[in-house]
Amino acid sequence: MSETKTPYVIGELVAERARTMGNKRFLRFKDQSFTYSDMDRLSNRCANGFQKLGVNKNDKVSIMLANSPEFIHIWFGCAKAGAVEVPINTSYKGEFLRHIIDQSDSKMLVIGEEFLDRVPLIQDDLKKLEKIIVLGDRNKVDGLKIPVIGFQEFFDNPETPVDVKVDPWDPHSIIYTSGTTGLSKGGLQPHKMYVVVAEKLMDRRDGRQDDIFYTFLPLYHFNAQDLTTITAMVAGAEMVLSDKFSASKFWGEIRQYGATQFNYLGAVIPILAKQPEKSDDLDNPVRIAFGAGCPQSVMDHVEKRFGMTCVEGFGMTEIGIPIHVSPSDRRPGSCGKALDIYEIKLVDDDDVEVPFGEPGEIIFRPKEPFTMMLGYYNMPDKTLECYRNLWFHSGDLAKKDADGYFYFVDRKKDSLRRRGENISSFEVERAINTHPAVLESAAVAVKSELAEDEVKICVVLKPGATLQYEELTRHAEERMPYFAVPRFVEFMDSLPKTPTERVQKYLLKQAGITPNTWDREKAGVEVRR
Repeated sequence: MSETKTPYVIGELVAERARTMGNKRFLRFKDQSFTYSDMDRLSNRCANGFQKLGVNKNDKVSIMLANSPEFIHIWFGCAKAGAVEVPINTSYKGEFLRHIIDQSDSKMLVIGEEFLDRVPLIQDDLKKLEKIIVLGDRNKVDGLKIPVIGFQEFFDNPETPVDVKVDPWDPHSIIYTSGTTGLSKGGLQPHKMYVVVAEKLMDRRDGRQDDIFYTFLPLYHFNAQDLTTITAMVAGAEMVLSDKFSASKFWGEIRQYGATQFNYLGAVIPILAKQPEKSDDLDNPVRIAFGAGCPQSVMDHVEKRFGMTCVEGFGMTEIGIPIHVSPSDRRPGSCGKALDIYEIKLVDDDDVEVPFGEPGEIIFRPKEPFTMMLGYYNMPDKTLECYRNLWFHSGDLAKKDADGYFYFVDRKKDSLRRRGENISSFEVERAINTHPAVLESAAVAVKSELAEDEVKICVVLKPGATLQYEELTRHAEERMPYFAVPRFVEFMDSLPKTPTERVQKYLLKQAGITPNTWDREKAGVEVRR
């Protein structure tokens, strides 16, 4: 890899890597393989295709595709054309889909044939959308009023670079948050943010040219785009793209591709930990697993069982990953220290900094320009709200020790308050998840007959496991304060999640107390203090 400074513009990064390591393999997806030169050539064809269709610098292009090489070619092509990619959650339909395409001012929509039937229902409200590019059968759906072309027609272009000047501070993407309430907000991110975050992560994750970065996370998510794809490219390494997470097939894919690093979110590590142990568990090539939210006891178990190192961090789509562990500098339960390009404070509700060891909201500001989002697109009120007092307010709570290590506490909105006591839903879940019959859980606040909050725990059991309500209560009371022991318990087949494995707690809160909810007070089960 060249020792010259890494380009801070995505298109230039792709072209530079093609010049310096063109024949090296960059991407594998199932049985397909692409070199760095392939990525440059094929994204040039897409960039020329966009120009041919009248896409100019700063125009918006929505992308609604399943994980595939074409997604990356189109995304890089957008970047080279100076356009702004708007990746869309493939679960979206109806108002959710309309909001993103319309609110982002998208001029083009690139969509997979399997999602095309969602467009006719909303097309009359997509006044700014000029053309639809379909990957697959363009004639699969009748009744489309917006002009449609097939991907091959769009793709049939020269492989020469386009002549567009793109700067590091130019907008690169609008990635919408999977908000739990209200309309989704689109974080407008500059090119430089993507590259700098990837550089910092590569360093903290001990990234090497001979690494193979694996992800099953969707490409419409910042994690897969930046923390795998761009990180691998900055490292001059290789990446493997999977179409989805499968606990039973995970290690088979890891071994098949020789993956040395992977990313995780949500309950992925606990789910892997609860798979039946096998004699070849240690026989895998993984060095580093990067993610967030894994309980320390589970982390200790999987590191020993699978022979890998888990490194965690804290981040958001809007700000990147400003707090990160490194493999050689870890403390139990900590998500790491602040990266050198950010200022970070923990504050109370009045933005007054809290003492060491006390929980406070994590707020940020960059020391280096264009390393966080430019704002929420077309939502100046929301931008001002989150940048209160010129600091970005995360909505998350953490503690910090005297040595500068941060410890995630909870989402500020997920903090429960019961009869004057503050309760961390994260800590309740962590205690419940230590029961051998429990696969995963989610703690939420629900209203009781007294109209105040009570704790409800929604529990998914391991396949074939059984568990009595009172047994779970006794397990909980040994591991948490009496006031935090859930009053309500509901066993569920699965927890509602976004495609990025984030539990949709707002749905659990909306459901509240259901006919399937057990109430320990009505059952006469008392908790010992």
